[in-house]
Amino acid sequence: MQILKLKENVNFMSLRIPAMILSGLLIIGSLVSLSINQLNWGLDFTGGTLIEVGYDQPAKLDEIRVNLESAGFGDAVVQNFGSSEDVLIRLAPREGVKAEEVGDEVLKTLRATGDNVDMRRIEFVGPNVGEELTEQGGLAMLTALICILIYVAMRFEWRFALGSVTALAHDVIITLGLFSVLQLEFDLTVLAAVLAVIGYSLNDTIVVSDRIRENFRKIRKGEPVEIINISLTQTLNRTIITSLTTILVLLALFFKGGALIHGFATALLFGVVIGTYSSIYVASLVALMLGISKEDLMPTVVEKEGADLDPMP
Repeated sequence: MQILKLKENVNFMSLRIPAMILSGLLIIGSLVSLSINQLNWGLDFTGGTLIEVGYDQPAKLDEIRVNLESAGFGDAVVQNFGSSEDVLIRLAPREGVKAEEVGDEVLKTLRATGDNVDMRRIEFVGPNVGEELTEQGGLAMLTALICILIYVAMRFEWRFALGSVTALAHDVIITLGLFSVLQLEFDLTVLAAVLAVIGYSLNDTIVVSDRIRENFRKIRKGEPVEIINISLTQTLNRTIITSLTTILVLLALFFKGGALIHGFATALLFGVVIGTYSSIYVASLVALMLGISKEDLMPTVVEKEGADLDPMP
């Protein structure tokens, strides 16, 4: 069922200059934030001790930080977790001290103020494990981009391959930039979401690229800009339906899924929006700027053996 039926083609490429400027500003801003603020690495990557405690009333984070600092935990990161009564405390690794001992000392410090504090959970990740996860996560994203480059180059054409990889790199950098600017915690679930964004964006880009190739072969007369606009208009219904249904599910996860998957839902929500945008204005635009033409996409004619010989009388 079509939710939108257009009588005329949408001139998407008329906005290619503003889109280039917007993407450039977003990428530059993301890279600047990543270099200055960096990412708020979660315990999965940094290593250390994570303690979740619960209060009977809204917790006063400033007082908790002061009390922990006076007890020798000046490096503690204190934040609410899901509600104002739940508090998450992250501590850097301490050599020669067990996580249970650290948890008991933190809990004793918090209860010294007279508040009723319950221990919800305590987790410990070694620094070597965190370093290995950081390296493996980066390699996973790099490997995905290289494999996609090879696949699209073989499936379509090298200009589309560069456009697809540029779009994916665009999505990843800006998504990471969002987490850097907002200082949202970046853990393994968020890394999984970033990899899922790569898959989602690639799927959308492949559909658009396939329609562009098909129209280049079908439409005999027409400039590349016009053919790309026709192709994007024809896939608009599919793009809207796919994006809306995905966003509805992610909104449910964002608001009702709890704090554990809040970062995952945030990364995917933003990634779906930016991935849809990049499929239209990054992947197609890069192929257009590289000079994609009808001749590049026409199938190779294979002559049959003996076809050039005269028929027998």
